[in-house]
Amino acid sequence: MYNRIMNQFFHLCASFALSFLFFSSANAQALPKALAPAAQQQNPQHAMSLAESGHCAEALPLLKKSIHQVTDRDLKKRIGLLGLNCAMTHNAPYDSLDFLIVLNRDFPRDPDVLYAAAHAFSDLSLRASQDLVREAPFSYQVHELNAEALETQGRWQEAATEYQKIIDIDPTLRGIHGRLGRVLLSAPQPTPEAVAKAKKAFEDELEIDPNNATAEYVLGELAKGDGDLSAAIAHYTRAAKIDAGFAEAYLGLGSALVERKQFAEAILPLQTYEKMAPDSPTGHYQLALAYNGVGRKEDANREAALQRDTAKSLEQLKRRVAEGLEHQKPPQ
Repeated sequence: MYNRIMNQFFHLCASFALSFLFFSSANAQALPKALAPAAQQQNPQHAMSLAESGHCAEALPLLKKSIHQVTDRDLKKRIGLLGLNCAMTHNAPYDSLDFLIVLNRDFPRDPDVLYAAAHAFSDLSLRASQDLVREAPFSYQVHELNAEALETQGRWQEAATEYQKIIDIDPTLRGIHGRLGRVLLSAPQPTPEAVAKAKKAFEDELEIDPNNATAEYVLGELAKGDGDLSAAIAHYTRAAKIDAGFAEAYLGLGSALVERKQFAEAILPLQTYEKMAPDSPTGHYQLALAYNGVGRKEDANREAALQRDTAKSLEQLKRRVAEGLEHQKPPQ
C-alpha cells in the first residue's frame, strides 16, 4: 500500500514537472491534453457521449452531476433524457428518479419529457409489482394489485372476486369494502342483486371507517336513485362534513333539496359547488332552479344564461377532442 501511494505521488510530481516544462516552452499548447482526463469528468458532452455509446455505468454518475450544473435548457433536457434512458435500460431504475424530478420540474409541458416519463413510471410500477409478487406472493396486496389491473380492463366481476378474497383474508381492512362496492356498480348494467350487494359493501366500509366521504356520497346516490330523498340528504350532508372539498357531495345535496322543493336550503350547497366547479352546466342549472324557487328571478336568469354558456363551451370542447382523436387515426 505504502509503495503504491509513493508511486502515485512520484507520478503526480512528474506530471506537474512535465506540465511546467511544456508550459515554459513554445509548445505550451500541450497543456489541455495533459489535463484532459480530469476535464472530461466535468464535461457534459463527455457524459452524453458515454451514454450514447452504451457506457451507461460510467455515464450515469456524470449525467447526474451535469444535469444540476448546466444552464442551457436544450442541453439539460438532452442530459435528462439520456440519463433516464440509461437508468431504465441498464438495471438502475431508481436512478431515473433523479432525472425525472428535474425534467418534470423544468419541462412540465414538453411532449418528449412527458412521453419518456410515462414510460419510466410505467416501468417502475411494473418492477415494483414484480417485486411484490416475488417477495409476498400470498399477501392481500397481491390480490389488490390484481383487482386494480382487472378494473383497468373493465373486468368488473373478476375484480370483485379479487376484492372479496381480500375481505376473506382480513374483513377489517379500510377501503376494500368500498372498492368492492365500486366495481359492483361499474358494470354497464348492474343487476339489482349487484346494487344491493354494493350498498351493503359501502355500509360495511362505513362501519370500519366512519370518515369515508366517498362511501357516504355513493350511499346518497343510491338512496336518491331509490327515491329516498331524506336518506340521500343525510348521506350527502355527512360526506360534505367529512370532506369540505368534495364538490360532488354539495351538488348531490343541493340537487336533492331542490327535488324536495327545499329551495332556500339548497342555495348554499349549490353556491359552494359552483365556486368549486364554475364550468359545470349542472351546477348552474340546479342553482337557477333554487333561485327561481325562492323568487330571485334575476339571479335565476343569470344562472340559466351561465348554464347555456357552459353547456355550449363543454360541447365545443368535446367536439374538438373528438376531431383531434379522428385526426390521430391511422389511414385505412
